Amino acid sequence: MKLSRRTTIAAAVAGAASIALLASGCSAGAGGSTESGDEKVELTITTFGTFGYDELYKQYESENPNVTITATNIDTGGNARTDTFTKIAAGSGLSDIVALEEGWLGSVMEVSDQFVDLRDYGVDDRKADWVDWKFAQSTDADGRVIGYGTDVGPVGLCYNGKLFEAAGLPSDRTEVATLFGGADATWDKYFEVGNQYKAATGKAWYDQSGFVWNSMVNQLPEGYYTADGELNVEGNTALQERWGQLAGAAADGLSAAQAQWDWNGGKSFTDGTFATFVCPGWMLGVVQGNTEAGGGDATTGWDFADVFPGGAVNWGGAFLAVPETSEHKEEAAKLASWLTEAEQQLGQFAAAGTFPSTVAAQEELAASGEQNAFFNDAPVGAILAGRSEGVVAQFKGPDDSVIQENVFGPVTQKLDSGEADAQSGWDEAISLLNELVE
Repeated sequence: MKLSRRTTIAAAVAGAASIALLASGCSAGAGGSTESGDEKVELTITTFGTFGYDELYKQYESENPNVTITATNIDTGGNARTDTFTKIAAGSGLSDIVALEEGWLGSVMEVSDQFVDLRDYGVDDRKADWVDWKFAQSTDADGRVIGYGTDVGPVGLCYNGKLFEAAGLPSDRTEVATLFGGADATWDKYFEVGNQYKAATGKAWYDQSGFVWNSMVNQLPEGYYTADGELNVEGNTALQERWGQLAGAAADGLSAAQAQWDWNGGKSFTDGTFATFVCPGWMLGVVQGNTEAGGGDATTGWDFADVFPGGAVNWGGAFLAVPETSEHKEEAAKLASWLTEAEQQLGQFAAAGTFPSTVAAQEELAASGEQNAFFNDAPVGAILAGRSEGVVAQFKGPDDSVIQENVFGPVTQKLDSGEADAQSGWDEAISLLNELVE
């Protein structure tokens, strides 16, 4: 099946993440009881991955006793995308609130009229709550706002301090940041240290090439699409140069060729299969969950450093949207708005590590020295606040997630397995692009 190569600019993804320019207060808005009074309302909500909403659902139900929340959580963003678009195509089946992932927002904007315009439910009154680019991302070409921003994805580096020590590398997180170059950290340096680690231990450096590639792409000012919506893969020298760097690292044996979202049932986080891991805020909960699933705990050695190769980058983040098919639009918008207020975003961060998109919550985390016991008492909130400085979300085109998952996904696996090198892998990616995206 071919997917259309569209050039429509879905939303104005503009401006820097100038957090300091925005007001820090959040609106009173939607936190109170529902307007429906005593009328019993069941609200359905579909999220994916690790959202950390369970306790917030209970709190909202307690404060709004006429509301019952029925939640569905899909394991990965990719599967959630399939679920969402299947139901959009069918014209039914979507929950009252649907979580939309930033990576497939371009596709969603092609059908943005399937979701309510949240300006009708007061979202403009909360506009200053969010960093400017987050709010802009959820605004379609006609100016309709279709999603309340949840989290954003500033990225730091997870590493295993015990494995670093065993390889003769520093394990203190400040020294680790310096090791990679601090604010001047580069991918070349990251792979160079990886080769030192490989030489000392014989083990892989990172889990698999797909996540590294995703970070390298997101870091570019323009990724698979130009900022004005044109497809931007074939002939993109910046992209191909990074592909060559990654292919070289894979050829050096730095990838552990792990299966994404499985990691040998989590055991690969506990047995020293790899020593570093790409960590946007939302991934911290994934690392902890998989380590624990693999029989590990805080003593396993995972830590979180305030550094990332190539500098600031955003990976991921989500929005809560209300489909036009919902029978409870007002109540659904009220719940979605409440879930994305600063106080609730802080609760979500505490539960799942998802870094807030509201200015007030970001400022609170930046000032907080609260430590995360699982990550060797790292002040993860303050680190992520620092990692968010300079982040500007890249424009995501309509087939961005398809290109990431179905074009480069299988080819990065071939890099890891040794079935492809830089040139053959790139050529195969272009061939897949032309098969899948018109």
